[in-house]
Amino acid sequence: MSDLTKLPHELDRKTGSCRAIIETPKGNRSKYDYDPETQLFRLKTILPEGMSFPMDFGFIPSTLAGDGDPLGVMTLVDEPAPVGAMLQVRLIGVIEAEEKEKGDIERNDRVLAVVDCSRVYAEIETPDDLPDEFVQNLVDFWINKDKLEGKAFKSLGIQGPAAAIDLVRRTSKAAKKAA
Repeated sequence: MSDLTKLPHELDRKTGSCRAIIETPKGNRSKYDYDPETQLFRLKTILPEGMSFPMDFGFIPSTLAGDGDPLGVMTLVDEPAPVGAMLQVRLIGVIEAEEKEKGDIERNDRVLAVVDCSRVYAEIETPDDLPDEFVQNLVDFWINKDKLEGKAFKSLGIQGPAAAIDLVRRTSKAAKKAA
């Protein structure tokens, strides 16, 4: 078995399609992180009662974001995918963000995607196709989750598919340099 963070993401720049690995399914309070050393998913934290992940959350392999982890991705899926699932997704946008922890500020953007084989979300192409309240709830989720962890999440704006594709390209280059 090989390290999932190094799996080729196979980004198609025209369609915005690429691979994503799910760490935490929608509706879970338990936050899992992939551990490249053991190649297993470890329980990192448990959210309080009444708080759960609003979308499947994971990472895009072969990327390296500003926080030192693979690029995070929130995925619209017709039903929650299991921990460790590899999904083919279509990038629809990005929540550009900063996180502040112990005085240090780093970029920690969240890519938004739709699973390629979706029946429910097939027509979603950009964040503008989602209700404003839904997108605001995603931002609020990260603000509240980070607050629980002693961090501060700040949204810098919501961008469309072109920005998400560019972000995957840039973080791919960063991963290659770090290898």
